[in-house]
Amino acid sequence: MATLLFDLDGTLIDSAVGITRCAAYAFESIGAPVPDDATLRSWIGPPLRVSFAPLLNDDARVEQAVEHYRERYETHGWAEHTIYDGIPDAIDALHSAGHRLAVVTAKNEPHARKIIASLPFGHRFVDVIGATLDGRLSHKPELIAEALERLDASPDDCTMIGDRRMDMEGAVHHEMRGVGVLWGFGDEPELRHAGATEIVDDPSGLVRLLA
Repeated sequence: MATLLFDLDGTLIDSAVGITRCAAYAFESIGAPVPDDATLRSWIGPPLRVSFAPLLNDDARVEQAVEHYRERYETHGWAEHTIYDGIPDAIDALHSAGHRLAVVTAKNEPHARKIIASLPFGHRFVDVIGATLDGRLSHKPELIAEALERLDASPDDCTMIGDRRMDMEGAVHHEMRGVGVLWGFGDEPELRHAGATEIVDDPSGLVRLLA
């Protein structure tokens, strides 16, 4: 039995609408210019503070922006997503094949748990590991380390599955297999440069590779 660690945004769900709307709301709330859509979409994957910091250049304003982001995410943003075609069947197939499934995401853990609980296949995941609200755990290497501890798992028996370089860099850090997916927000050059072991084009390809 292998342990499969799934990223959330861009891997299980297309969350672009919720994330970009909440980011725009945060900028508007602190009276800062709202970046263009391409810039906001690039935020899908990294920790919030990492994305806000270079544009605001002030720790206090970054924390204000994070709070405003979370304010809207709690009421609206968490539900502004769609499930990628083929993902429910892929999750069911991988679970049926005997794998242990968990979510590892840079989204804060309470919101991640709320989203997973709302998904029709959410019960297939044994745990949801997300960022802490204070930012203590926010980067993929730290989050994967937390997952390994909670799941009492060895990197040799785990695979990290995600759509962005952060997912693959986290896998490389822990010397585990990293599978990049192309239906999310990254692309093949990004994933390969970050150290992806394999790349798959669609959820059925993920099942063929791992089941």
